[in-house]
Amino acid sequence: MTGDHQTLALLLFSVFVAITLAITTWVSRNRRGSAEEFYAGGRLFSPMENGFAIAGDYMSAASFLGISGLIALFGYDGMLYSVGFLVAWLVVLFLVAELVRNCGRFTLADVVAARVSERPVRIALGTSSVTVSVLYLVAQMVGAGTLVALLLGGKGEAAQAWTVICVGALMVIYVSWGGMRATTWIQIVKSVLLLGGTIALTALVLVRFHGDFDRLLLTAAERSGHGEAFLAPGLKYGGDWTARFDFISLGLALVLGTAGLPHILSRFYTVPTARAARRSVVWAIGLIGGFYLMTIVLGFGAAAIVGPEAVRGSNAAGNTAVPLLALDLGGGAHSTGGTVLFAVVAAIAFATILAVVAGITLSSSASVAHDLYTSLRRRRAKPRSEVAVARAAAVGIGVVAIALGLLARDLNVAFLVGLAFAVAASANLPVLLYTLFWRDFTTRGGVWAVYGGLIPAVVLVLLSPVVSGSPESLFPRVDFQYFPLQNPGLVSIPLGFVAGWLGTVTSAEMPDEAKHAETEVRSLTGAGAV
Repeated sequence: MTGDHQTLALLLFSVFVAITLAITTWVSRNRRGSAEEFYAGGRLFSPMENGFAIAGDYMSAASFLGISGLIALFGYDGMLYSVGFLVAWLVVLFLVAELVRNCGRFTLADVVAARVSERPVRIALGTSSVTVSVLYLVAQMVGAGTLVALLLGGKGEAAQAWTVICVGALMVIYVSWGGMRATTWIQIVKSVLLLGGTIALTALVLVRFHGDFDRLLLTAAERSGHGEAFLAPGLKYGGDWTARFDFISLGLALVLGTAGLPHILSRFYTVPTARAARRSVVWAIGLIGGFYLMTIVLGFGAAAIVGPEAVRGSNAAGNTAVPLLALDLGGGAHSTGGTVLFAVVAAIAFATILAVVAGITLSSSASVAHDLYTSLRRRRAKPRSEVAVARAAAVGIGVVAIALGLLARDLNVAFLVGLAFAVAASANLPVLLYTLFWRDFTTRGGVWAVYGGLIPAVVLVLLSPVVSGSPESLFPRVDFQYFPLQNPGLVSIPLGFVAGWLGTVTSAEMPDEAKHAETEVRSLTGAGAV
């Protein structure tokens, strides 16, 4: 990259950071410091505003940088992420959005605690929510580091590390200072920027091929070196049965995991009514659907215009495909157009990372303060404000995410997000569905469902090729790989459901039919919802 690229991109980075800090300061005026204000933004947002914010939370750096990169490297198989993320929203719309808004208050545990004993399920769900959030945060940190490494020509390891640290520091400031209100407005601004940039790049790719999508695909296949195999299943997940099971496992995690993501569920509490929550999801589906369809064009565009070898040469995981595509579409590395377009795309990606990490950090700090702190606090200890605990938790979670982000900097960010989805689908979704739809559900079933999905998912990841046993692993020089799949969802998701069922049928506790009836009426009508 030339000095012009670096200067312009860093200037745009600085402008966005200044805007977001101004937003945080603006919304923090006359703040009362209540839990409802900090966790839910006072429930003042309209469905359209919340729809943009949900889309902002969901369209992460992993989507913008990682999915396009996977499509550029593996063609058809890379599209699984785009399709999976898109289909997952139908699950959210039809199964959980309105019901969760009616039954909950701030976190997922609020929904479950309406049916069963509060303390054990809050501890279990607080633990699983923090685990999911940290995995998701690591993916965003890796994306930030990759972006800066590309900007500095791949020679700025120290700058890459400092960038990750700065992103972590900024997300702590956004969350602790502005809470949900600031985080939501930052998401809205970021959504507009990201969609605008994606539309512009997609239009430029289609113009390059005169609007002929078939020609785009054929050119991508030709440059890939794989011919027609580039456009058919199997390039990444079709080599053997292990790869095919990995494919199924990833698909399950993507489709089912969204409904268990803590930072997505917490968005339904920022609107005043259940109807507004449902309309928010409809807005989000339109925005997210359009975005993921465009990532397919960008991925094949990167393969056809930049070439998979050039993409792989810049970053082995493919995370830099979109910035390289922008550089080429603008006229090349030494042109003014290329410099401007590259800098704009880099700034949008950086804005995406900052906004998403703020949303995830807020939801995870809410889980620590609202679920874990209130459940584990010693009765004789001096009580502290829940909001103060949430702010302190944001600092701790930021430190952990920075450390893990530096450790995992060579992994594909879309793949890391897939792991977060697998844990969410295994630990959070079973207990949520049992709470909403199973009359005989008990406390033991709730606790077993969470740990029965969470523990296998984490253990299988630790024993998988992701952590050891291959050159692409986190620890390539050691080998304790005993589980062959990279994504644990195929095993851990059924285990979560089975554990919840087993815990319920073996429990001595009698199901509380009155609470079930109350939850059913409340979830379907909104009567009694806060």
